[in-house]
Amino acid sequence: MQWQTVVVEQTDHVATVTINRPSAMNSFDKTMIAEFATLWRGFAEDDTVHAIVLRAAPGRAFSTGVDVKALAEPDGAILHDNVWTAEDPGEALGPKANRCWKPVVCAVHGMAAGGAFYWLNEADILICSEEASFFDPHVTYGMTAALEPIGATYRMPLGDVLRMALLGNDERIAAATALRIGLVSEVLPLDALWNRADELARLIAAKPPAAIQGTVRAIWESLDLTRSTALKQGFRYCQVGNPVGEAQLNPATLSGGRRYTTR
Repeated sequence: MQWQTVVVEQTDHVATVTINRPSAMNSFDKTMIAEFATLWRGFAEDDTVHAIVLRAAPGRAFSTGVDVKALAEPDGAILHDNVWTAEDPGEALGPKANRCWKPVVCAVHGMAAGGAFYWLNEADILICSEEASFFDPHVTYGMTAALEPIGATYRMPLGDVLRMALLGNDERIAAATALRIGLVSEVLPLDALWNRADELARLIAAKPPAAIQGTVRAIWESLDLTRSTALKQGFRYCQVGNPVGEAQLNPATLSGGRRYTTR
């Protein structure tokens, strides 16, 4: 498929998606929304893909959200005119909203603003470069900040989400703060960011894919359930993934018994 707004590569069992609109701060438009919906469904159905890296073309921003200039064009509308049939167009951007349970490692550089959180909120592992910054400008421009910050409450403490949403353009979350509040799990020099994301994805992709996808699905679906219901459903997923109650691999066959220290 010929992609217009992204670059898609696959080596071994890792697919790498690069948001590719650097001239527009990697913002998304109608075309990108449609392409991501197609991408996630394709990855979900492609058993050769075990893990995914999501990154953005080099420049000042990972993404500044929706392309407001494109919205002003005659065919640029991304929201249906009928309020009763309109749906959140950003749902097409995230893997979980599209029922793609392949683990996603997201590598953020530069600015990640507003609608960029559609990607950040649904990443499984989120890392960033030292100069990365995060903010939500909606209220600054007189728009209600709802969808992106609501999603962010599953990654960040409520007080930090509210501070980000209410201060808008007046404050940005720096990389060090993002690490402290749990928005990201690792901060790296810019020139090491992409290699680290690829390394993490390959470590994941080397593991049994059924176990990885079952883990991703069980944990994400639990967010919509009560604790007791989530635990019961999780137990069923364990039974489906390991029907005889055994691991998929014999520990004795694992290469060299390698151990990794925590970060």
